[in-house]
Amino acid sequence: MSPTAVPDPTPPRLHVVLYQPEIASNAGSIGRTCVAVGARLWLVRPLGFLVGDRHLKRAGLDYWEHLDWRLVDDLDEAVAAISPGRLWSFSTRAGRSYTNARYLPGDALLFGPESRGLPPRLVEDRPEFAVRIPMRAEARSLNLAVSAAVGAFEAVRQLDEPTAG
Repeated sequence: MSPTAVPDPTPPRLHVVLYQPEIASNAGSIGRTCVAVGARLWLVRPLGFLVGDRHLKRAGLDYWEHLDWRLVDDLDEAVAAISPGRLWSFSTRAGRSYTNARYLPGDALLFGPESRGLPPRLVEDRPEFAVRIPMRAEARSLNLAVSAAVGAFEAVRQLDEPTAG
């Protein structure tokens, strides 16, 4: 299992960026979601697991051979490669609902590590690109794989809508 070595001549319509993910099975499930929606998956080090982890492979099943993914040392490296897309930070600290954002082709959805979420600066420094998934107060947060799927499918729903003419 290795990241795609040859650049894809057609850029993905969406990027999903996992900033310092900690749980292999979540990353594997998110990889499956990325295959389903045609998104490129970015894994930003440090990771809480080995890329060859059996839990990562099990959660991704046989989808890994179809997954367009990259492993990078820091977020700046991913952002530079994704440009000119926009980076949407998903956080429970954001004020705007993810459904009120307008996603465009090439946008990136950024998710933080399972135990602590995104660093505050990634949410507070760019509030116009910070979104949350609304939930009841009793639910502190959602599982990372669930959050990524919710965000990715909303973005794809918007991208697939016919434009008004």
